[in-house]
Amino acid sequence: MVATPEPTASQPEPLSALLAHGSQRATAFVTPEDGRTQDYAQVAEAVETLAGRLAAAGVRRGDRVGMTLPNGPEFVLLLFAAAQLGAAAAPLNPAYTQSEFTFYLEDIAPRLLLVSGTGPQAAVAAAGPLSIPVIELAIGADGPPDLVIDGAPVQAAASFDRGDADDIALVLHTSGTTSRPKQVPLRQRNLTASARTIAAHYGLTSKDVSFCVMPLFHIHGLVASSFAALSTGGTVVVPRRFTAHRFWPQARDAAATWLSAGPTLHRMILDRQDDGGAPPGLRFARSCSSPLSPELLERAEAAYGVPMLEAYGMTEASHQMSSNPLPPAARVPSSVGVPTGTEIAVVSPAGAFLSPGEAGEVVIRGPGVMNGYLANPAATADAFIDGWFRTGDRGVIRDGYLYLEGRLKEMILRGGENISPAEIEQALLSHAAVADAVCFGVDDDKYGEVPAAAVKLNQDAEPSELIKHCRERLAAYKVPVTVYVLPEIPRTPTGKVQRRRVGESIVGSKAAG
Repeated sequence: MVATPEPTASQPEPLSALLAHGSQRATAFVTPEDGRTQDYAQVAEAVETLAGRLAAAGVRRGDRVGMTLPNGPEFVLLLFAAAQLGAAAAPLNPAYTQSEFTFYLEDIAPRLLLVSGTGPQAAVAAAGPLSIPVIELAIGADGPPDLVIDGAPVQAAASFDRGDADDIALVLHTSGTTSRPKQVPLRQRNLTASARTIAAHYGLTSKDVSFCVMPLFHIHGLVASSFAALSTGGTVVVPRRFTAHRFWPQARDAAATWLSAGPTLHRMILDRQDDGGAPPGLRFARSCSSPLSPELLERAEAAYGVPMLEAYGMTEASHQMSSNPLPPAARVPSSVGVPTGTEIAVVSPAGAFLSPGEAGEVVIRGPGVMNGYLANPAATADAFIDGWFRTGDRGVIRDGYLYLEGRLKEMILRGGENISPAEIEQALLSHAAVADAVCFGVDDDKYGEVPAAAVKLNQDAEPSELIKHCRERLAAYKVPVTVYVLPEIPRTPTGKVQRRRVGESIVGSKAAG
């Protein structure tokens, strides 16, 4: 069965098309810490100037521009500037260790590395032995930021060659949950198509204000919170340093109409809710990047006072593939909604399309989907089947809505029965004492594999009590045999949990102890 969305994409567009609006004096960016604003005319001027400065620093079409920067409008401006040259931005998490920076810098081989001020020392230290020039970003009170090499500002080149819609504009890495991280090249046309689709699905207009809480080195923050908003002439509020307790007053002051975040960040925001209430003009909240529990959905809708829409996205698809719709259309808890700008199907291990209600691997195709991994033909061949991208997720389509059951490689196979880790996690999270949960498989002599779990508690509870709670809600074969209590559930910087790795770490440490 193939679930096909209404068409939203037109001809392939360069990234610069997202900034082409009639009202150039409309506000594009706001930084809440200092109240600084930039309109679309200032953004266009800044992008052109920064493109000239990057060109003067040696960046050419096809190059990579390494970036390890904090959140802020400059992050987005530099990505647009690199795209003007036909170059690709390669954002890196500032929290990486030196060895991690070394791996990623070797892998992407950037023409240069952009850092904020003196930048993360680990990044600078990693760039040196690789002979990668480090350029400092100097943010002034007005105008575009300076690019500084050895203390001297780079003067913009008078002219430069320009890129187009088919140039790679963004290079990100897969999270590497089951293998070595792979390079995902996203072309300008992929990003613009995805931004247009997201804007259309949520009915975004120039009056909307996006409050960006996600890191911009991640596809979620870039495409959903930023590009989609900019594509309609809307406003992006981007704190330089997001903290949950500041969200409520900042969002109210900025008159935010929507926000998008992973469940972890939503939970942090809700835990720090103040007495001022949600922004009065808020239209909806969006959750993506990892599964949203029914408990958190209900709590978020009560606190925000608006619909919480769960979406499904991944880097290889330029972010969003499906989402629950706005009212009056039905939003279905535990579902990631209907296709948005992307065809979605479910296939058997042999690649045969399955009927509604039959579970299998989720596959996709559409204008936001990458052509293939960089310099990795084997991974690309394995990732595509008859032109469809294999997501690696197990799911089922019912009444046009997609339900995810977990990563195929994370499914627990107990005596021939497939068990979804997400289902057990939801059962645990429905207990009042459980703040976070992760489920994984452990080896078993009789059944081959059985489910176990780890939880973070917000109040005292015994593991036996939690197992009993699951037994009342799940079939006997799905009940975790063991529940470990941890001070924190390890997650990636974007809030994803790597179930197998967490399980191996816990079981291994227990065995070693």
